[in-house]
Amino acid sequence: MSEHQHPDVLARCAWCGTDPLYVDYHDSEWGVPEYDDRALFEKLILDGFQAGLAWITILRKREGFRAAFDNFQPEIIARYGTERIDALMADTGIVRNRSKIVSTVRSAQVWLDIMESGPGFSRLLWDINGPILDNHRLPGDPPIVTSPVAMTMSKELKMRGFNFVGPTIVYAFMQAVGMVDDHVVTCHRHGKRT
Repeated sequence: MSEHQHPDVLARCAWCGTDPLYVDYHDSEWGVPEYDDRALFEKLILDGFQAGLAWITILRKREGFRAAFDNFQPEIIARYGTERIDALMADTGIVRNRSKIVSTVRSAQVWLDIMESGPGFSRLLWDINGPILDNHRLPGDPPIVTSPVAMTMSKELKMRGFNFVGPTIVYAFMQAVGMVDDHVVTCHRHGKRT
């Protein structure tokens, strides 16, 4: 991950390239701390769908995912049955992977349990994470793909019944939701929390 100069002369992390969708995601979402329970659920599910794919693929289909999965409202998703899962498998607006779709339904049920009987989803994740970690990444540093915190969070999520939450997926999620700041220090977004 190195610094990348764009036509607007702002220095950015190189991974976002010049694709306008990717640049906008980098500039407005990636690394911004998220505390909303439902928004965290959505981002974790989308990171799980990314497994084996490029993140830009998920970004391009994100609105399709939102439409297909009732705007990621766990209360609705938790009640999906076989017919709904079959319909999702026919939906070209999403990544059609039966294991990931079934896992999303199960994850919605687990999310509801955490919200009803536990600390809440956001509180659970942020308590595991602790304060935001700034890795002070330099241009050209090799990518970080997991961490001890990601391993702990992954283990907790799996224990509760989530799937597609291995340490690498969880670390990417942590980067996306601002639990870690992995913007390179020369990036205009480094150190920004909003």
